[in-house]
Parts: sequence; C-alpha cells; structure tokens
Amino acid sequence: MTRPDWLQRLSDGATDPRAVQLSRFLVPDDDSARQSAVLIAFADGEAGASVLLIQRSTTLRKHAGQVAFPGGSVDATDPSAVAAALREAEEEVGLDPASVEVVAEYPPLYIPVSRFAVTPVIAWWRDPHPVEPRSRGEVARVELVPVAELVDPANRFQVRHPMGYVGPGVEAAGLFVWGFTAIVRSGLLDLGGGTRPWDTARERALPRELAGRPGPAAAADPADERDDAAEGTVGEAGSA
Repeated sequence: MTRPDWLQRLSDGATDPRAVQLSRFLVPDDDSARQSAVLIAFADGEAGASVLLIQRSTTLRKHAGQVAFPGGSVDATDPSAVAAALREAEEEVGLDPASVEVVAEYPPLYIPVSRFAVTPVIAWWRDPHPVEPRSRGEVARVELVPVAELVDPANRFQVRHPMGYVGPGVEAAGLFVWGFTAIVRSGLLDLGGGTRPWDTARERALPRELAGRPGPAAAADPADERDDAAEGTVGEAGSA
C-alpha cells in the first residue's frame, strides 16, 4: 500500500525546529538520560487514517490502565532507537517489523522523573495485520484508533491531575489518553497540520484509577514498566 500524502507532513515535521518543543524538558548533555523509544504506527484503517495505541494492564505497579504507544528501553543489543521501537512493538503486540515502513525519527523527549529520553519513531503500517497483547500481565488492549476521533473537538479536553498538573487529553475508541502520550499526539498533530479548533477551557479530572505519580511524566512513561517487568516486580516481562 502506498504511503499517503498526509504522512509526508509528519515526516517533514521531524526536521521542524518546533519538533523539539513537543516536551518542555530538554535532554541533559551529561549522558545521564536512559534511552528509550516508542513506535507511532499509522495505518489506513476502516475509518481512514488511524494510529496504533495500547492500554496497560490494570495490575501493573506503575501507570496501570494508562494508554501508550508501543515501545520501551533501548537495549545494549539494539543498534538504534528505531530498532528498539520495532523490537518492543513486536514483543508487546506481535507487530511484524516487516509490515511497517519507518518514515521519521523525532528528537528525543525527556521525562525528568524517570530520566528517560524517549525517541518517537513515526512509521507507516503499510500492511496491517491482526495484533493482540502478548502478555496480559502488561498489556490489556490494542487498538487502531482513527485520527478523526483524536482530532474531533468534541473529544478533546484538558486533564487535571490530583497533584495539579494540567495537560492535553482526549477520549477516543473508549480510551482515555493523557500525559506523555497525549502530549506527543497533540504535538504531532500540530506539526502535521491536523489540529482542529477546540475548547481549551474544557477540563476533566483524571480518573482516580489512572492517577499515578504527579506531573506529565506520570503518564505512561514507555520504559518504566519494561524495567519493572525485567526486575520481576510486575509479572511477565513484556515491552513498552
């Protein structure tokens, strides 16, 4: 399947100076940040342009029930952040790396509380195939969510964390998307020209079952659970 024209705007956005502003936190120059990557896979779904999202298991010690992109820590055996994102997506939901075409690698985003530098990897899922959680102890759901639902003004709002953090949120396909995932999603849509005017004064409280650590880094830090799983603290080892 041919890559759509709209995806080219996201590819071009990786070199846009605004790309580094997807997060207000800058990656330290002292190499103290731990490297990780997420795969933001777009596909031509039944409802048009769609993006692959996962929902974490409610039994996880951190970020339980939160929505994220597939991804996780860059291992010593990974030749690049791109390779890590593809490997993690395969381990997590069974996505075949050969079915996607990587179109862009965005500047790493820093999550201070966990000291992770997260590289967003944009991909065109040109040959979508069935995917499902590989480990129910880590991933509860996998959804190909229509972009139209993510940009619908009726679905967008500001999320207020119990600790005072306020940031972008959206509810689509039955998923409550906030924090890190929503920040990246919102920034990418802005760069890609897909944003529609919406009521930025609309505010919703973060559901209690999703409230973890305070601040934007509380939202689905893509590598935290991977580390916990590797340590055997949250069930079977998985990804993201």
